[in-house]
Amino acid sequence: MSNIARHIAIIMDGNGRWANERGLKRVKGHERGAEAVRTITTYASNHPEIDVLTLYAFSTENWKRPKMEVDFLMRLLNNYLKNEMETYIRHQIRFETIGDISRFSSALQDRIAKTKEATKRFSKLTQVLALNYGSQDEIARAARTMCDRGESITVESLEKRIESSKFGPVDILIRTGGEQRLSNFLLWQSAYAELFFTPTLWPDFNPDELERIIEEFKKRQRRFGGI
Repeated sequence: MSNIARHIAIIMDGNGRWANERGLKRVKGHERGAEAVRTITTYASNHPEIDVLTLYAFSTENWKRPKMEVDFLMRLLNNYLKNEMETYIRHQIRFETIGDISRFSSALQDRIAKTKEATKRFSKLTQVLALNYGSQDEIARAARTMCDRGESITVESLEKRIESSKFGPVDILIRTGGEQRLSNFLLWQSAYAELFFTPTLWPDFNPDELERIIEEFKKRQRRFGGI
């Protein structure tokens, strides 16, 4: 099988450490991280192979962080979506989300809905932000829906109910920041993903490093359980 990086997923780790290393407040790291999102998304939109870029923006566990930081992240997300509309339009990027956004403010939910509606016809790239997302929660919600409807649970039927499945299996999963774990991110869709862990902190991650990972991906043998 040829290795085509159609779906790339990234755990964007290291914003806080990036700021701490520079004697800055953690929020400055998140701001620089948002800039990296723009850079990588724009690059991906012009890449001949990439169709979907899924970014782990806010996990179900991130609510445990200090309220001041969580509130800042919510404002940052709202401002990011507001400011990125020009980028979405210029590069023909469709915006989507996975996760349970019902816990977000009505204003932020409205911003998310309007961004989806405004970009729904674009097709150069689909950018998916994982928001209040946890893979175990996603799978459990899908299973509960099937049980409530009396549906038989099989691998095939469950996959159809899992929200992230509509974006296809993950080909490359990258985690920045030096940690080597999946942190409850796209567990189902990453069953046969090629994993890459880099010490680079997310604000410093750039298109050159992404391209090096894609080139390494092409050299790997993907057997999918075969020989």
